[in-house]
Amino acid sequence: MSEELNKMDAVVAQLTQHGAPFALDTVTIDGAQYRNYSSAPPNMGAYFRFMLNHADKEFTVYRDQRLTFGESYAQSAALARSLMDDFGVQPGDRVAILSRNNPEWMMGFIAALSIGAVAVPMNAWWTTEELDYGLRDSGAKVVIADRQRLERLAPLHEDLELKLIAVDDCSGLDVPFSQFRDLVAAHQGADMPEVSVAADDHATIMYTSGSTGHPKGALSSHRGMLSALYSWMLLGTSAKQAAGDTAPAKFAPSGLLTIPLFHCTGSHTAFLLSLIIGRKLVIMHKWDVQEALRMIEEERITWFTGVPTMSAELQAAAAESDRDLSSLAEIYGGGAARPPAQVEKLATTFKHSSAGIGYGLTETNALGTINTGAVYRARPGSAGRTVPAVTDIAIFDEHDKPVAAGERGEVCIHSPANCLGYWNKPEATAEAFRDGWFHTGDVGFIDEEGFLFIVDRMKEIIIRGGENISCIEVEAGIYQHPAVSEAAVYGVPDERLGEAVAASVVLREGESLSAEDLQSFLREHIAGFKIPAYVRFHDEALPRIATGKIFKRQLKAEMSERLAQA
Repeated sequence: MSEELNKMDAVVAQLTQHGAPFALDTVTIDGAQYRNYSSAPPNMGAYFRFMLNHADKEFTVYRDQRLTFGESYAQSAALARSLMDDFGVQPGDRVAILSRNNPEWMMGFIAALSIGAVAVPMNAWWTTEELDYGLRDSGAKVVIADRQRLERLAPLHEDLELKLIAVDDCSGLDVPFSQFRDLVAAHQGADMPEVSVAADDHATIMYTSGSTGHPKGALSSHRGMLSALYSWMLLGTSAKQAAGDTAPAKFAPSGLLTIPLFHCTGSHTAFLLSLIIGRKLVIMHKWDVQEALRMIEEERITWFTGVPTMSAELQAAAAESDRDLSSLAEIYGGGAARPPAQVEKLATTFKHSSAGIGYGLTETNALGTINTGAVYRARPGSAGRTVPAVTDIAIFDEHDKPVAAGERGEVCIHSPANCLGYWNKPEATAEAFRDGWFHTGDVGFIDEEGFLFIVDRMKEIIIRGGENISCIEVEAGIYQHPAVSEAAVYGVPDERLGEAVAASVVLREGESLSAEDLQSFLREHIAGFKIPAYVRFHDEALPRIATGKIFKRQLKAEMSERLAQA
């Protein structure tokens, strides 16, 4: 195994030397120095032009829609022209995208970034209340949305002075909007506008749930996104060269998009990476494992990524299926840890595929570590080694000093892919981004060979099926109910989703409330995936530790034991 890793490191060194395809230099950002890809495009607009290198290839398949790379770029250019001419969008203005996965989502993203606007991908599961916060916080005035989301925006559009662009049939809605296809048709044939955009200009605001209540907008630059994309390109190129893999691929690159584009895993590793490598993306309307098997067979899918729940269901269904899945070469996962036993099952069922897992965060543009192939099978509990070649990962103690190999501490990441900070939140930015390092809030250790292991979390976050949920945000929702006196929210083990949301609640004297009533109340305030699946009502005050904080570890242990017995 060490020989294989050494060979890989040697190839990376060759590919990153002066004059090589992934040559490095150094840049200074906010006073910190980073390694940087000198050959990367100057901005994402220039990156999008890679689509024209395979203009005639099929790019996206969604229901009855099939578009080539060239057609998609042309529609993006027409929309970009419309955003500038019809909506007055200027560089730095925020353009929100609020929709289920579809080709229009991707074209809206391409158009916004190409003209120097800041794309704000919003969580499509958010309620009207949550969208109100996100739109006020980001300051987005133009929103590209589908019908279901436009209905949620209807109460907000007048107060927030929103200009709405509908990506599907929204006839009959009592809200003013422009139709995506009409805007594109009106500017058909337009060239992509020429806009001057610097590498460190703002590119995206992606909201991430943290431990402090309201989601925080992670603000990324064009360089940040490009640093992640070029790192993954380098990784793939060096892995092939190290393995001596020179044979042409049997099947054209084709990916199955199963996860939301408003997460970095969907937007970056699935969507954006496909643009440079010419990979067709087949978009699932919603996750259905039997439909996934059909698509893999019919579209000759070579690449799959999803939360571990999806790959577990895919493996179980494939083991019972007679469909031809031989095209599937890579099965990746992210968003949460994959149980080690699942790694062996994937290798056994998909004998011609390589399984892998990635570790990264919204704040790092999803860049971090990767564990794949035989190495992953040998170390299924590890998040992998650091993705080369501009990223460093270290374990720090409470004084921000690195610890020795094998010792536990906070996982910290130093990379030009790190976002610039949190939008409108200078204090949270100062706390998480220090001296060029992003402090993840995850507890882990790195072994002697450089493999990262995540063992705990410092923050009050639940990871349910790859979605980060703030305990404090859910508690705030519960406290809005007039019958509630005290509440604590925490995660409990869940075989399918990794973790489920649980709550311990104390009611005010003389009040009564059922779990179903509380869950129904919360649907008006927080997205469905955040609502506690398990609610325990306590007759006495919740237990507390010496500092006065609620003793959540005890509550979690008690609830987990109850569920195990049940």
